Amino acid sequence: MASASVLRVLPKPTVATAASPLFYRATCRPHIRPFPSFLQSRHFSSEEIIKRRNIGISAHIDSGKTTLTERILFYTGRIKAIHDVRGKDGVGAKMDSMDLEREKGITIQSAATFCRWKDAHINIIDTPGHVDFTIEVERALRVLDGGILVLCGVSGVQSQSLTVDRQMKRYNVPRLAFINKLDRQGSNPWKVIGDLRNQLKLNASAVQIPMGLEDKHEGVVDLILNKAYTFDGEKGEKVAVGDIPEAMIDLVETKRLELIERLADVDEEIGELFLMEETPTAEQLKAAIRRQTVACQFVPVFMGSAFKNKGVQPLLDGVIDYLPEPIEKPNFALDRNKNEEPVQVTCKKEDSLLALAFKLEETNFGQLTYMRIYQGMLKKGNQIVNVSNGKKIKLARIVRMHSNEMEEIDEAHAGDVVAMFGVDCRSMDTFSDGGMNLAMSSMYVPEPVMSLAVKPADSKMQNNFAKALTKFTKEDPTLRVRVDSETRETVLSGMGELHLEVYIERMRREYNVDCISGQPNVNYKETIAAMSTFDWLHKKQSGGAGQYAKVKGYIEPMTEEEVKELGKPNEFKNRCIGTNIPPEYYPSCEKGMNDAMAEGALVGCEVERVRVVLEDGASHAVDSSDMAFRICMANAIRDTMKKAQPSVLEPVMTVEIEIPAEFQGAVTASLSRRMGLIENSEMNDDGSGLKIVAQVPLANMFGYSTELRSLTQGKGEFSMEYFKHIPVPRNTQEELMAKYKMEREAKEAA
Repeated sequence: MASASVLRVLPKPTVATAASPLFYRATCRPHIRPFPSFLQSRHFSSEEIIKRRNIGISAHIDSGKTTLTERILFYTGRIKAIHDVRGKDGVGAKMDSMDLEREKGITIQSAATFCRWKDAHINIIDTPGHVDFTIEVERALRVLDGGILVLCGVSGVQSQSLTVDRQMKRYNVPRLAFINKLDRQGSNPWKVIGDLRNQLKLNASAVQIPMGLEDKHEGVVDLILNKAYTFDGEKGEKVAVGDIPEAMIDLVETKRLELIERLADVDEEIGELFLMEETPTAEQLKAAIRRQTVACQFVPVFMGSAFKNKGVQPLLDGVIDYLPEPIEKPNFALDRNKNEEPVQVTCKKEDSLLALAFKLEETNFGQLTYMRIYQGMLKKGNQIVNVSNGKKIKLARIVRMHSNEMEEIDEAHAGDVVAMFGVDCRSMDTFSDGGMNLAMSSMYVPEPVMSLAVKPADSKMQNNFAKALTKFTKEDPTLRVRVDSETRETVLSGMGELHLEVYIERMRREYNVDCISGQPNVNYKETIAAMSTFDWLHKKQSGGAGQYAKVKGYIEPMTEEEVKELGKPNEFKNRCIGTNIPPEYYPSCEKGMNDAMAEGALVGCEVERVRVVLEDGASHAVDSSDMAFRICMANAIRDTMKKAQPSVLEPVMTVEIEIPAEFQGAVTASLSRRMGLIENSEMNDDGSGLKIVAQVPLANMFGYSTELRSLTQGKGEFSMEYFKHIPVPRNTQEELMAKYKMEREAKEAA
């Protein structure tokens, strides 16, 4: 591997050789430093590695994802010491490189790293658990071949676990499950496996059982090899293999039989052995688990406690044994020359290049583009082509990521996850070497649910403010910025309170811009409840050529199922017969409908779930025009909506609250005050904790985190995700309409 080039001259480290890679940090401090010498001996090229795994670590917030990743990096030799996730030791977890992440003790941005375990190269992406940063999980799972779903041994499947499960199923990502925190009081792995089966509908079964729980948790027993693993040494780095304790033999037999039964349901070979009452060998079990895990038909469940350094090394063995090689995971590109016909990607380095830019990050050295290579290879100095615009780019630098540190490499092959400088592109752009016109499919981007009006406190910082917003919106597709056409305010929209709060804080820290933010605006929408007809004439004569257009038809409500099937919020149908409206004006009528849907008549919000049917109309040989029909259609729909029982819709969130049982009354009462509808209330097995699931209007959730902390003495936690839009109560609708009317009158008076 060639030595790295640097941006400025550095003193040569005495331990480095001509073949040693140099590393630098992409942080706010503009410097480059050598990678620690204890890791320089561990670098390896793509050619040396026989096996390769690309995995993501995903879970509900505070389930121990980053703690698990920290242990994986330690046991594989990528870091020299284990540090506290919340930064209490003054250093913080390796994968949480942002100061804000270490202060809050949460992951905000996904971070990539790589390591070597036995004879395999593993690319790892640690993702956030908070629903506000779900896009980071989405884009990681879009490009990875396998995943580890981390679950809390006490809480089990939680709200964000459901979201991650949906994302993994959306991209057909094989996964292992790791039940973490078995050292905590109240941990129960069998309840968690029950949650996996009942709530996530997964064919999951344990491949390990814990040796003791809570403060007696010592290790795990492997159900396939019938061996007991304990973890000794200061950091659990010494794995001792022994015989199964006599007291556990019956439980091991029971759980091993359960594993075989679950496999027999989906695997033909194990099914035949099961019917013939023959016991499968360890090799047959491993092969069957791998086949069905890669096929997304089975989820092997591992156990341990990352914080107590137990169970991590067997989990790494499971990643190698059961998760797919890049070539085993089917990936498809779209052939742009054949009406986007799907074409399976080969994942061979000898074929033409096909790579996907899945994440962008602005650094002091320019844009850093994260790239997954699906086939072919990238080589420094070669030219690649952006398929979306045909732009040719010369590869100046290719790096492997290790959190916020980077190792410069000369080339990367199919299956690798790397990053590059000097590539100007958008997220989800496809790159090739110019030999074909294929594009990788994009990813699902959820709509924002909360908005804030923001402006810099000092008008002199307007340039930095604009730069920050440009950078952040390029990095994060769920963060949207728009300028209100009437108020001229800059409106920042995102996935929740924490999401917007983090970006405002980053503006202050990274760009020295203090922001003034207004009360978040909820993303209300409008709809109708009844059918209503329209017959509208638009006629304007002011000397010379005038405007003339007439449209007839009706509007009607659409069901949620129709909207979902259509893939867009509203529908325009043209049922005109004859040429009363010349065909060239049909697109103008549809544009007029879109104009009317952009701002409703009640509170000026976007309109959805409306079908507009155009049946007839009239035109003038001289005065009719595109603009006349567009204005006519927009005015016709706005007027007709007032007669079609219009209503305002508000976003409702699914809120999951975890509290000690003694605070149940106070928390339930607070949800009732916020118009919450409690869906489910579940007590822990030991009766110490309570999980409440409720549906609460988003407008009533502002400031809830502060209230929950005060009600539960800081012990309560909650998370929420978007559920759906429902009609607001009549009194709330009248208040919103009165407020909108006052604002319009104030603007007109001004």
